[in-house]
Parts: sequence; structure tokens; C-alpha cells
Amino acid sequence: MKAVSLISEGIDSPVALYIMAKKMDCVALHMDNYPFGGDGEKVVELVSHISGKIGKDIKLYSVPFGEIVQKEIYEKCEERYRCVMCKRMMYRVAEEIGRNESAEIIVTGENLGQVASQTLQNLMVLEKSISMPVVRPLIGLDKEEIIDIAKRIGTYGISIKKSEPCSLVPSKPATSSALESIKKEEEKMDVANIIKKASREARIEKL
Repeated sequence: MKAVSLISEGIDSPVALYIMAKKMDCVALHMDNYPFGGDGEKVVELVSHISGKIGKDIKLYSVPFGEIVQKEIYEKCEERYRCVMCKRMMYRVAEEIGRNESAEIIVTGENLGQVASQTLQNLMVLEKSISMPVVRPLIGLDKEEIIDIAKRIGTYGISIKKSEPCSLVPSKPATSSALESIKKEEEKMDVANIIKKASREARIEKL
């Protein structure tokens, strides 16, 4: 079995990649949020470290997500839904690249209730954006447990290096989004073409 594992510069998703890459072939996928956040430099370091730690090469894709996807959400959609809509688009890009890589599942570092897009209701809304199964190896862990694992595998020190946070996070994000409301917002964008463009412009990073 093969997986596409979404990875950011944070603490959680590198831990999820490490756990799953020990068990199966994984392709790492980073959504480069420039110009609305960091440029993903830490992600290359994280994936290189994990690859060395498990003794297995991991391919890393980087998608110009900020320029292609986030810009559309920012300009056309309601602010409080940005986080959920952003994550649904990430799922779709991951599914598209996953199909090209013959992957069967998507892996994320989500864990229940830590941030707005990770409430139970919002996670359910996220999953309805794609048909590929989503695996969340950290779903029942709290932050301290994840940090302990990150320190043990050596990713924590990399993740906490200073980087630019996402500047599009709403001041009052929706914590219990209705699927119908999200779908109505997505009608403001040409979702299919945006996903195709983002997937087509994904590049493979040299580790």
C-alpha cells in the first residue's frame, strides 16, 4: 500500500509521516503557502531527516498552493470558512497527486480539536471533499504526546525554528461548518480547474 502524506512546517504532520512511512511507501506533499506564509524551507529539512531516520527515500512534492489556491479563497470566499475550505482543497490536490502516484490513502497530522479545522464536525466536512480514504495516526493524541514523539524522532527542533505563519487565518474561524454552506462558498470558484492547475504545477524537491 502507498500513501500521500500531507506535511507542513509544524510539529504534527512530520510525526504522522514518520509513523506511516515506517509501515508503507509514502510520498510527502507540501502546500507552499507563499506569499501568505513560509516558503517551505523547513519541510525539505524535515523530510530529509525522516528519510534518514527510517532508512528509506521519501519523495517530496511541493505545490504553489498560496499563489493558485489560497489567493482564490481569500479573494472570493467568506473569511470564517477559509481554514475548512483551504483544507478541503489540500485534500483534493493530495487525491489528484495520489492517483498519479498510485497511492491508496491520504495521511494527515490532524488530531481532534486542536485548531478550528480539526473539530469533529469540520473533519467530517473535510472528508466529504474526496473519495480517497484519509488516515490520521495522531487523531487521539494530545499536543504534549505529539511533542514527546517529535522530540524522540528528532523533528521537534526543526519544526520550532522560526517561520512565517499563515496570514489568512480568520479572526473567528468556523468551528462547526455545515457542508451545504461550504459547498455554496466553493461555487464561487472553479474548483476543478484550480485543482488541476495546482497538481500540474507541483514540483519534486531535491532532498
